Amino acid sequence: MKFHVIAAWLTLFTSVCQAQKIKGHIYDVTGNPIPQVLIENITSDRQTVSGKLGEFELEVPSFPAQIRFQHLSYEDELITLDSPPETSWIIHLSPASYQLDPVEIIHHWASRTTPMTFVNYQAKELEPFNTGQDLPYALRYSPSLWVNSDAGNGIGYTSLRIRGSDLSRINVTINGVPLNDAESQYVFWVDLPDFMSSTQQLQIQRGVGTSTNGAGAFGASINLNTQTVSSEPYAQVTGTVGSFGTRRASVELGTGLLKNKIQVDGRISTIHSDGYIDRARADLQSYYLSGTYVGKYTSFRLLGFSGKENTYQAWNGVPATYIDDPELRRYNSSGTERPGSPHPNEVDDYRQSHYQAIWNQKLSSFSDLNITLHYTRGLGYFEQYKGNQNLDDYGITDPNGQIKTTNLIRRRWLDNRFFGMVASWTMRKKAYDWTIGVAGNHYAGQHFGEVTWAGFMGTEEQGLRYYDNDASKSDVSAYSKWDVAFSKDWHSYLDLQVRKINYNFLG
Repeated sequence: MKFHVIAAWLTLFTSVCQAQKIKGHIYDVTGNPIPQVLIENITSDRQTVSGKLGEFELEVPSFPAQIRFQHLSYEDELITLDSPPETSWIIHLSPASYQLDPVEIIHHWASRTTPMTFVNYQAKELEPFNTGQDLPYALRYSPSLWVNSDAGNGIGYTSLRIRGSDLSRINVTINGVPLNDAESQYVFWVDLPDFMSSTQQLQIQRGVGTSTNGAGAFGASINLNTQTVSSEPYAQVTGTVGSFGTRRASVELGTGLLKNKIQVDGRISTIHSDGYIDRARADLQSYYLSGTYVGKYTSFRLLGFSGKENTYQAWNGVPATYIDDPELRRYNSSGTERPGSPHPNEVDDYRQSHYQAIWNQKLSSFSDLNITLHYTRGLGYFEQYKGNQNLDDYGITDPNGQIKTTNLIRRRWLDNRFFGMVASWTMRKKAYDWTIGVAGNHYAGQHFGEVTWAGFMGTEEQGLRYYDNDASKSDVSAYSKWDVAFSKDWHSYLDLQVRKINYNFLG
C-alpha cells in the first residue's frame, strides 16, 4: 500500500512540473522594457515573444531546461533553469556589439558542416602581421600557402600560391564581390595597399571551394569581409618604419553607432619602400570609406575603397647563378635597355577604385536576403624603354626608307570597368540549410599602347597609338546549396552551379 501512495505522489509531482509556466519581464541595461524578444525553450522547442512591456510567459514541460533570449539589437542570452523561478523572472539584455556578417558572405563561405578544408581569421588574429606589406604576407603562415614579392620585401607586386595553385586559379571576393581580373583571372594585391587594415574577417578555403561569385575556385578561395559596426567611436593612427626605406602612415576613424542606427568609418594610408631589389621602389596610397544604416531587420551599407600604386618594375627576376652573390642577387634588369644608366621611369602606374552598395534583409527568423551592387574602375599604364625596335611594329615609317629601327619609350595602358550585381537568399531550419545565389557581371576593358618618345618618329607625332584593343566579358551564374543534417555528426551536402560566359577581344 505504501508503494502505491509514493507512486501516486510521484506521478502527481511530475504532472505538476509538466504544466509549469514561467513568467517574467525583459529589460535593457537602463531598465527600459524590450518588446519582440524571442524566448525559446531549446529543450522542448517551445517559444514565445515578449510583449510591449517586455512581459512574457513560456511553458516549460520539464527541468532542467535551457531558455534562450534573442533580439537583433541585443546580445543573445542562454540560461539554464534547474527548477522554476520562485518569483517573476527578470532578464536584462546587453546591447549587441554588431558584426554585420552579410548574407552573401554567409552563403558562400564554408561553415563547420561544409566538406571543404578551410580556416577563418578575425582581424585581431591578423593584426600582428599587418605591418604595411601586401595582404599575402599577412597570410604567409597559413597551411599550404606560399608567397613571393617582386621587390623582395613584400611591398609592391606580391603573389601567393595555395597548394601549388597560383592566383589565376584562386577565387577572391571582397564582401561577396569578385576581385579577380575578369580577363587574366589574376589578383593584383598592389592595387589595394594596406587593405588588411580594413579587413575584419577572412576565410581561406584550400582546394576546390564552395560555389561563389566570379572566377572558378579550382585551386582555393579567399574571402574577405570589411563589414562591421562598432558600438563606440574610435580613432587610430599607425606608423611603421622598416628596412629598405620602408615607411607607412595610416589614420582610421569611426563614429560608432549613432542613435543605434548610423555609422561612418574611414581610413587613409600611404606607404613607401625602396625595395630589396635594386630600384624596386614603391609609392602606394589608399583610402576606405563606408556609411552604414542598421535597422531592426535591415542593414544597408555604401562603401568605397581605392588604391593608387607607382612601382618601379622588378618582375623580371634574377638568374639563378646570381643568388649566392650578395650584390648580384639584387640586380634588376628593368630599364637597362637604355644606354648608360637605367631608364628612371620604368614604372607601373595604376589606380583601382571599388564602390559597393550592400543591402541585407532579414525576412523571418529563419531566412534572409542580400543584394549587392558593385562598380570597379581601373586606369593605368606601365612604361618601358625599348632599344633597337622595328619601326614597322609601331606604325612608324621613314619616307626615305633608310631607317628601320629606333630606340623608344612606350606606355601600355589599361582602361577598364567592371560592374554588376550579386544576390543570395538562405533558409535555415533545424534539419537543413538551403541557399540560392545569382550573379550577373560585365567587364569592359580597353588596351592600348602609346609611343611617348622615339629617337626617330618619321612623320608621326609623339603619343602615337600603335595598338588599340577592346575587350568585353559578360558573366552570369547561379548556384544552389543544400546542407541536410541527419544527426549531429552526419550531414549531406550538395552544391550545384551553372555559369555562362561571353568573352570578346577585338584588336
